[in-house]
Amino acid sequence: MARGPAQALARAGVHPDVVSYGSIVASIAAGLCFWQSGTTPWLLLVAPIFCHLRLYLNMLDGMVALESGRASLRGEIVNELPDRVSDVIIFAGVAHSGWASPIPAYWAAIMALMTAYVGVLGQAVGARREYGGLMSKPWRMVILNVGAWTTLACIWWRGGDVRLAGWTVLDWTCVVVVAGCVQTVAARLRRILRTLREKAAP
Repeated sequence: MARGPAQALARAGVHPDVVSYGSIVASIAAGLCFWQSGTTPWLLLVAPIFCHLRLYLNMLDGMVALESGRASLRGEIVNELPDRVSDVIIFAGVAHSGWASPIPAYWAAIMALMTAYVGVLGQAVGARREYGGLMSKPWRMVILNVGAWTTLACIWWRGGDVRLAGWTVLDWTCVVVVAGCVQTVAARLRRILRTLREKAAP
């Protein structure tokens, strides 16, 4: 699904960095949609589409780099940094949407950064880049998608009542993301430590 577009972009001379920065633009659009959804609820339908576009562009940039022969260590930095900015932008939009409390939304952003940090930390200390755990980047976006569309369904069919057991649907969504990120950080740390022990063993 991505190989054809990646080859087309490489043939057109599109630099992979442009694709990486495009993911930030998609994330800004998602964050703005979440932010403005408090007054324009149908934007909750659109925001997840931009979240998934962000994921697609994140996948595409590396493929374009390989297809065009421009893969480099610098490219790894450009690939990683927009991802982290994107996580913060999207969850900040949720925090200020009016459909969620800022605290769980910002904790979701913080823990998203932590999962990525621990994954890269493995590579930095001589193990390997870790991608495991329940709440990797694609699953964070899927969970947020479900939360956004469920909120919109509650607005349309429950007379605007978006609360479950005292918290809004998007509050619960952020709590699920945080819990999943905690598991993911723990799982990645275990794998990193196991790899380091194996490398240190005689």
